[in-house]
Amino acid sequence: MKIGNLKDMIRGWFVGDFEPNIFKTEQVEVGVKNYKKGDYEERHYHKIATEITVITKGVVKMNGVVYKEGDIITIAPFEDTDFEALEDSQNVVVKIPAAKNDKYLGKYGENNE
Repeated sequence: MKIGNLKDMIRGWFVGDFEPNIFKTEQVEVGVKNYKKGDYEERHYHKIATEITVITKGVVKMNGVVYKEGDIITIAPFEDTDFEALEDSQNVVVKIPAAKNDKYLGKYGENNE
């Protein structure tokens, strides 16, 4: 049995091809992300990974749409999104596959990607 703690992980990521982790794999990345009201992540997209976000607590806004506890948002490769916590929130994020250096800032297509 392997025991870990989220406080020892970087930004909540605990499964994937990075260190530290509780399970190392190139197949998937999993993280529990905690946000304070007003936290914002810049618009970005992935070329390889599909990103699935489950809102487990709170209210957030992505691409101008408000999501609440229980909502599941799937972002396909080349779809861009931003993120804003409208109240203290927690999300579980899954990226399939685990793809290093697959985060591109900005709106897809702006830089002829």
